[in-house]
Amino acid sequence: MSDPQPALRIRPMRVADLPAVQVIERASFTTPWPEHAYRQEIETNRLAQYVVAVMGERVVAYGGLWLMVDEAHITTFAVDPRFRRRRIGERLLLALLDLARQREAREATLEVRLSNLPARRLYEKYGFRPVGIRPRYYSDNNEDALIMTTEPLELPAVRDLFVRLRTALDASPAPSTEPDEPAPGEPLR
Repeated sequence: MSDPQPALRIRPMRVADLPAVQVIERASFTTPWPEHAYRQEIETNRLAQYVVAVMGERVVAYGGLWLMVDEAHITTFAVDPRFRRRRIGERLLLALLDLARQREAREATLEVRLSNLPARRLYEKYGFRPVGIRPRYYSDNNEDALIMTTEPLELPAVRDLFVRLRTALDASPAPSTEPDEPAPGEPLR
């Protein structure tokens, strides 16, 4: 009899996670945050909360937010490219929104590249709506950022949306634990 698939767990990010976070960061962003920035965020920034999504012992996604007064600002969010399209991002986003509500944020906000349609669709599914543009926000190519914000998180319609989406996620199959293809430098299995 084989062991069951390791469940996806979302837990606070630790310093020991930073090498794996950096692999995902470099694969996901053209201007990645350096490891020391994450270290400072998790060790000294009292406004920050960072989490990782873990399968077995493998970090497959991470995200973070800052709580500024009554706004939860999602600062970063990435899923290992080899594990995308498995609803891991949805589970991670829902965990960040849960953190925002636990920390009594009134709303959540974020910036996303105008060209990042998959991310925009995910955020829209979870109630984010466009509220503005940050011109030339991304330094690598001067692309504009779309500012997206939720309605107040305590509105019954928002809470109901999260309950419906969580129920659908809970009813869906567990994500596969095998990557789509090896990471650079990772041996073939």
